[in-house]
Amino acid sequence: MKRFKAILIVLSILSVLAGCTNETPAPKTETINKQEETETVNQAKEQAAAEEEAKAEKAKLAAEKEKEEQQAAKESQEELASKFGLELITVGRVVDGDTFVTSDGRKVRLVGINTPESTTRHEQYGKEASNYTTSKLNGKQVWIQKDVSETDRYGRLLRIVWFSVPTNDMDENEIRTKMFNADLVLNGYAEPSTYPPDVKYSDYFVKFAREAREANKGLWGYGDQGTTKGDLDSSSAANRSGSSSGGSSTGTSTGSGSTSNATESFKNCTEMRKVYPDGVPSTHPAYESRHDRDKDNWACE
Repeated sequence: MKRFKAILIVLSILSVLAGCTNETPAPKTETINKQEETETVNQAKEQAAAEEEAKAEKAKLAAEKEKEEQQAAKESQEELASKFGLELITVGRVVDGDTFVTSDGRKVRLVGINTPESTTRHEQYGKEASNYTTSKLNGKQVWIQKDVSETDRYGRLLRIVWFSVPTNDMDENEIRTKMFNADLVLNGYAEPSTYPPDVKYSDYFVKFAREAREANKGLWGYGDQGTTKGDLDSSSAANRSGSSSGGSSTGTSTGSGSTSNATESFKNCTEMRKVYPDGVPSTHPAYESRHDRDKDNWACE
């Protein structure tokens, strides 16, 4: 009996101990888990912050590099512009195919070329040329370049127009792609029109005009003479070489342009143009300085 009671007591003790074990938490294990979780979160935050900082630094360096490159390009452009005598202007309004006014009121005539008239008188393809120039230049910033002459007889600046600064202003590819005077000739909106001493690009303009004429572009679609006065006109070529009908005549003419001995003389340009529509060079017998108001060695052009 005593033995049975002892067994019951032992069983009771074991039961109590088992209950205590199940109800008591493990505080040390929970603390460790929470610490590990906190460390993981903090590490993730630190990594994200580091990545964001690296990204910002990379963007900053890229911006600084771009700024430096832009500054270098600007300095290089300014250096080239100064080298080639280029001036940056804004086109205020277009007058016709080869004339425009700058935003500060200066009138500019494109040098070395001639587009058909579309203002005081009208020639075929003049309106198209004017519209084309308007679409290309109106309100735009462009670079202008002087050849030799500053202005013409009407006080207009004689200039080459560049869309952008060339690295070599005599490179044919750059002339074709960056110069507006050349663009007009290449696309058949203008004819080459050379008046010494402004002859820097005349050979290129003649070459480009022949290409346009062979392709029947623009004004060349109306015939081999185009629709306005230019270097490829047969009459112009004859006059410029001094081999026109009046080139070998002798004597002094009357106001109507008749000839007799060593020279020819005309009262004015109106009378001269009846005989020589394109005027005459200084080597021609009919040349008189009083008819050459712009002093370009070409009278009544």
